[in-house]
This record gives sequence, C-alpha cells and structure tokens, in this order.
Amino acid sequence: MLKIAVIIGSLRQGSYNLQLANTMKERYINKLDLDIAEIRSLPFFDQDIELNPPHAVKELLGKVASADGVFIITPEYNWSVPGVLKNAIDWLSRIDKVLIGKPVMTAGVSPGMMGTIRAQLHLREILASPGIQAKLLPPAGNEIYISSAALKFDESTHRLVDESTLRFIDRVVDKFIELVRSA
Repeated sequence: MLKIAVIIGSLRQGSYNLQLANTMKERYINKLDLDIAEIRSLPFFDQDIELNPPHAVKELLGKVASADGVFIITPEYNWSVPGVLKNAIDWLSRIDKVLIGKPVMTAGVSPGMMGTIRAQLHLREILASPGIQAKLLPPAGNEIYISSAALKFDESTHRLVDESTLRFIDRVVDKFIELVRSA
C-alpha cells in the first residue's frame, strides 16, 4: 500500500479542505495510507535555525521524506496559497529538499464559484522551483478544483458526497497512483 503524506493549507477545524482529506482517507483506505501532516505548530521559516530546526519541522520533513507521494489540499486566500502552506513548503525546500522528485498531487476546495484555480496555479509554480522540483501530474484533466463547497459536502458527516466530483477524483487518484509507481 502506498504511503501518502497529506498537507492541508488550512488550519480551520471545519475546513472543507480537511473534509476532502478525510473523505479521501476513507474512500481510498484499500489503496492508500493517507497520513495528514500537522503544520499548525511550524515556526516561520528562518535560515538562522534551518540547520537545527524545531521538532515540528523535523516531524514534517520525516513524514514527507518517508512517503511515497504527497497530496497538497489547499484553499485559496486572496487569489493565492495560504501563508501557512507556503511556510510549510519553504521548510520542505531546504537542506534535505525532500520534495525533489517526489510525486505530488494538488487539490482544493472553495465555497466560491472558481474553486481554487489561482491558488493551484501558484502552487504549481512553487512546486516547480529549483529547491522543490516535485513530480506533478500534467494539469490537463487532473485538476481538482472543487467549487460551491456547501452544495457538495454533507453538513452532518463533513464528507464530500457529490458523486460526479467523487468519480472525477477517483480517476485522478488512479493516475496519481500510476505516477507514484513509475517514479
């Protein structure tokens, strides 16, 4: 079974992005071992401590390094990625550079009509930078932008229930599994 580290770009406990991660964790339990990485306690990236980072940073680095792949599931804040996500990626891009060549899949949920298009465009640029160079699925047909979240998630179970969206994600996850196995 493939081990996947999941980084969620929202700290909010009721986040739709966390709900998507939990939906995926349950839905793909027989294919993937999804382990949600905690980024709330990460300090701001600081070169003064990068050679001897705090425990929270070491834990994130270890989780990503030992994973077969990474899911980054993010909201969109002000047409870009949230600062907490960028901070986590900055830590991952230094010293050991654990994302270089690592298969990464992006997804995002938004209550708005545009999903997380802009955030994921920026995220793809970040993930292609020299210190990261993650291995991504080509964007065409593999972009998980979930819009109008209130209509697609069950308020009581906090899970994605829109069948057409779930079927689409199933196809993208299968392609991602192929990418991981070919890496």
